[in-house]
Amino acid sequence: MSSKGIKVDNDLKTKVDAFRERITGEAENLVADFFPKKLLELDSFLKEPILNVADLKEIHSEINVKVPDPIILNNSHDGVDVQNSRKRKMEDGLDDNCQDGPKVFAMPGGMIKSNGQLVDLIERVKPEIRTLIEKCNTVKMWVQLLIPRIEDGNNFGVSIQEETVAELRTVEGEAASYLDQISRYYITRAKLVSKITKYPHVEDYQRTVTEIDEKEYISLKIIVSELRNQYVTLHDMILKNIEKIKRPRSSNNEALY
Repeated sequence: MSSKGIKVDNDLKTKVDAFRERITGEAENLVADFFPKKLLELDSFLKEPILNVADLKEIHSEINVKVPDPIILNNSHDGVDVQNSRKRKMEDGLDDNCQDGPKVFAMPGGMIKSNGQLVDLIERVKPEIRTLIEKCNTVKMWVQLLIPRIEDGNNFGVSIQEETVAELRTVEGEAASYLDQISRYYITRAKLVSKITKYPHVEDYQRTVTEIDEKEYISLKIIVSELRNQYVTLHDMILKNIEKIKRPRSSNNEALY
């Protein structure tokens, strides 16, 4: 087969056409069936007790780090203690180039655990985020394949297709940012917990971890709400403009002239 000097293998064209038909079937099923079911599912999720905790103290996670006994330091005015200290370092194989820093005390209970309630909630929310990204990508590909070749005039339907693609791309980007937000929570919390192990006598670090946990809980509820709203918006937008999306140019446009 040849098109304007470009040869396309008939076997490849058949496979590409089959791919287009498969994407069309999947996308139309997503818009008509999957999107409304998923928005109802997420709406029910928002009503579950796990996302409706009245007192945020219920999602707090205690960090058991023992505060060590204070170390009494002797002031030295004659420099003898400093010399003895340096001598001990040399005998132990250490020198002045060694970096001294706050010691991390061994945890009597082993590893300091994450906030179990938030981890369980995150593990429920992450698959929903991934699903939205994947489904949006399929529908976006379907609409892009429906965009006709560029022509002068009669492009109102094409502009609707382009706006739909732009909205789907925006939803994909926002959903991906939710995953980044979850990663930042773990990193931020880990740094704070590390500070607590080094400075267990500083209460503000422990309070900050509590604040971080509360903030993440609220953020996760907002994320679930946004996922539901995005399904609602996409379902509504595509159905309202389905005729223009599937047939962006009228077949009788010659009658306008």
